[in-house]
Amino acid sequence: MKDIARELGVSVATVSRALKDSPRISAERRAMIQQYAREHNFTPNVLAESLRYSRIQPMKVVGVIVPELAHFFFSSVLAGIEEEASARGYRIMVAQSDEQYEREVRICQSFYENKVCGIIVSQAKDTRQYDHFQRLMDAGVPLVFYDRICTGVNASRVVVDDYMGAFNAVTYLVETGCNRIAFYGSAMNLEISKNRFNGYKDALLKHGLKYDESLTRICDNRADAEQITPDLLQKDAPPNGFFAVNDDTAIGILYTAKRMGFRVPEDISICGFTNGQRAVSCDPMLTTVEQRGVKVGQEAVDILIQQVEGKIPRDKAEKRVVRTRLVVRGTTR
Repeated sequence: MKDIARELGVSVATVSRALKDSPRISAERRAMIQQYAREHNFTPNVLAESLRYSRIQPMKVVGVIVPELAHFFFSSVLAGIEEEASARGYRIMVAQSDEQYEREVRICQSFYENKVCGIIVSQAKDTRQYDHFQRLMDAGVPLVFYDRICTGVNASRVVVDDYMGAFNAVTYLVETGCNRIAFYGSAMNLEISKNRFNGYKDALLKHGLKYDESLTRICDNRADAEQITPDLLQKDAPPNGFFAVNDDTAIGILYTAKRMGFRVPEDISICGFTNGQRAVSCDPMLTTVEQRGVKVGQEAVDILIQQVEGKIPRDKAEKRVVRTRLVVRGTTR
């Protein structure tokens, strides 16, 4: 703007007003300045503008922490966040924790230094200390957790009904003839892991099946599933059903079972949890629990913006649950 002002012999304030189409500047002068700006490819620095006024009103930039961008669920949550934020005049700043606690701490500090108006986060698998989240809240930064919530701080959260999603999936496996159902889940320091495990176990008990610890594995990715599944399938009494914490793990089970000569679903039924694109690109297509990631992202942004704009008190922990549904395909009877 200083360059434009110097070239046209006007003040910087006049350039600023003209670029904002202010009626305080004559129509002729506005047109002259705007045309010059277009011809010289001038675009305003919106971040600098936000920082300039950040003492008066919060920046309309939302920080988003994603554990893993390549994961279908997290990318769909991100799509929902961006869509809703954009519709309401906010932008997003995205960072990936890569499932690492130390990286997550650094991202939180970076977002704070960049004066984001609030942060939406799904905690990393490695996170077992929560001081970095509490510091943000103590500094007045609105915080909303999604999917992997932090029980160590009293913050707003959006989750899917992990317990009922798992309960309904395992119930379906039982009702279609499975009586030895294995469970593959994440580490139990995560609430989603506990909830899905409890849904699995309660579904067994409700239908008169005894919980067998030997059929439970900590496994939440395809590579590990392909390594550990042969041991289970070589038992004298192998599982005839599998419930996995996500689709990638379920597909690892499917691949291994077929490679070992088992028929799916005639010999073994398999159910995942996500309903991503991979669920329909395997053979047979995967029965799975749909998480509705876009809806999760939209709800998280709605809470955050309402807290930023004072419609929800910042000290109130808003809690919302997004319902899941079982999508039945070819890996179950």
